[in-house]
Order: sequence, then structure tokens, then C-alpha cells
Amino acid sequence: MSKSLNRVRAALKAAGLPADIRELGQTRTAEEAAAAVGCALDQIAKSIIFRGEDSGTAILFLTAGGNRVSEAKASALAGEPLGKADAALIRAQTGFAIGGVAPVGHLGPIRAFLDPRLLDFETVWAAAGTPRHVFPLDPHVLPGLTGAEAADFTL
Repeated sequence: MSKSLNRVRAALKAAGLPADIRELGQTRTAEEAAAAVGCALDQIAKSIIFRGEDSGTAILFLTAGGNRVSEAKASALAGEPLGKADAALIRAQTGFAIGGVAPVGHLGPIRAFLDPRLLDFETVWAAAGTPRHVFPLDPHVLPGLTGAEAADFTL
């Protein structure tokens, strides 16, 4: 089992949450993930990582599957210009590969923001550390679990 998947499982268990991790096979888009688990597109909690141009750190934006992040709104929230995070930065700071970034189980603390649209659901699905694994959770636990601040950062 992958180290990334194990970190997610451990983080969920440490938080007292079920680690109901499911293997879907390769899903490259939120649409494919939603179809595979049988949920609405916006129930997919996408982990979008930007690079803080001043700080050089990864910043996480958890957004509903059908939404896109507004770089201008996200930069205003972060308090610094944001740029594209490359695979090396994402791996170094989160421990995950692109396509498998989970909201939990990061190598260290990460600044995070939460799309309020996710809070409209009883259950959302997030990547579980690999591009092939997901897990369900109540989105209302995300702020406490991740330190994410609910804010408007979508287009």
C-alpha cells in the first residue's frame, strides 16, 4: 500500500473518522470521479494547489468539483500573488502526487481555504493520496480537520 494512502488513512483514524477509502481506478477529472462513485459533480472535493509567489509555499484550495478557482480571489485571500505549483513543490510540501492530493495527511501544515459550496452536501468525496483512491466525509468536518477557512474564491 502506498505511503500517501497510509498517511491519509492514519489522519482520518487519528481524527476519529472512518477511513472508508475506495479504489476507483484512474480518474483524471472531477466528472470521472463523480461518475465512478455515483455522486453529483459538486460533491467531489478537488484539492487545488497554488504556489505563493512571495512565500514560495503551497496553498490548498478545496473546491467543489464543478467550480473553478479564481486566481484573483484566491490571491486576495492568500495575501500574496499566486502562481502555478509544479509537481516538485506539491510533492515536497504535501507528500502527494498531482491528482491524488488529499485534504488530510500532508507532510506538514498547509494553509487551506474551503469552497462554501461543499458545505451544501451531507457527504463529499476527496482524493485519498493517490489518483485512484477516494474517501467520503461530511464536509462540515473539513474546517476543523484541515484548518481550512471557508471563503469565496471561485469564478
